[in-house]
Amino acid sequence: MSGTALPPELTIPVAILAERRPGVTIWQSHVWRALAVLEEAPPVPAWTKLREENGREVFFAGTAEVHLHRTDTPNYKDNLEAAEPRIWVVLRETPDGMVIQAVTVDPGEAEIYTEGPADLIEALPLPPGLAVLLASFVATHHVEREFHKRKRDRQDIDSLGRKGRV
Repeated sequence: MSGTALPPELTIPVAILAERRPGVTIWQSHVWRALAVLEEAPPVPAWTKLREENGREVFFAGTAEVHLHRTDTPNYKDNLEAAEPRIWVVLRETPDGMVIQAVTVDPGEAEIYTEGPADLIEALPLPPGLAVLLASFVATHHVEREFHKRKRDRQDIDSLGRKGRV
């Protein structure tokens, strides 16, 4: 996207691969996890089984959108500066099966999803093309803000309920 200005909000489509494998306890017959994020979707319907081996099944879970907002660039910048930038995929089990709940590159937003007991969140490597686009978005919109420590107001000693005493 060189030569063109990036808008202050951007939506990027991605494709998700998910894996279902046998559970390891008697209480779980199977376990789901997000396996990978692709920059382009394969030409098959969502939740199509792509392969199966040793009881593990890989599915094309479907497509999702990563939303970028210029006010969140400090979090994106922190993600890009990490040893290995990440993208977080949130899957949720519903009565109808698994659904893609969210996909984000914002570590702060990903942390919010860890509080939900029904959400399965997986931190995956950030695809290279998405990393380049995210870096361009941060370069275009990030404004470094100086930390300003607020000074506390000094308490007026005479206002602490001493009125009327001599």
